[in-house]
Amino acid sequence: METASMIIGYARVSTGEQKLDLQIQALESAGCNTIFTDQGETGSHFSRSGLDAATSTLTEGGTLVVWRLDRLGRSLFGLVQIMETLSSRGIHFRSLTEHIDTESSGGRLMFHMMAALAEFERSLIAERTRAGLTAARIRGKTLGRPRLLSEKDLRNAFSRLNSGTETLNDIACSLKVSSRTLSRHLKNVNYRNAGVRP
Repeated sequence: METASMIIGYARVSTGEQKLDLQIQALESAGCNTIFTDQGETGSHFSRSGLDAATSTLTEGGTLVVWRLDRLGRSLFGLVQIMETLSSRGIHFRSLTEHIDTESSGGRLMFHMMAALAEFERSLIAERTRAGLTAARIRGKTLGRPRLLSEKDLRNAFSRLNSGTETLNDIACSLKVSSRTLSRHLKNVNYRNAGVRP
């Protein structure tokens, strides 16, 4: 059988103790020519050796088959992304338990519904994030990464540097930052305009 018409199966279990037998049997019954597996791999990310091998083996006209959708992954957005990638390469996708088959009109409709739900999920997350940031600002909470150097540290560094008795490297070392970081902070607060050349 030509590679282009291959039906590739993919099976995954989250722990080393779980068995792949049920999934493999179902995939073999579905006509999979080759089955790739991942054992002890989480479904929260999509970079897995078995999955990578399965998707790289498939070419246009081929089909990726899973026993159940969550074997491919647990993130709706991630699922849509990988299915879109397969579709752009002319590869079909089939999930046996959910009866999703992108070769059929019903399967394509299901995929588009999933894509819409994934976009809705992303919008909700973005809205919650914005609301959380707004609430934090109202409470007076400082957002973002903590500053490495305070204004007091910078004034002190400027004074020491301006005295000419210490080098930038010496001062940076005492403040537990790199000389590059100290120089950048001094530039950012316009100490260079006062005649300092860090």
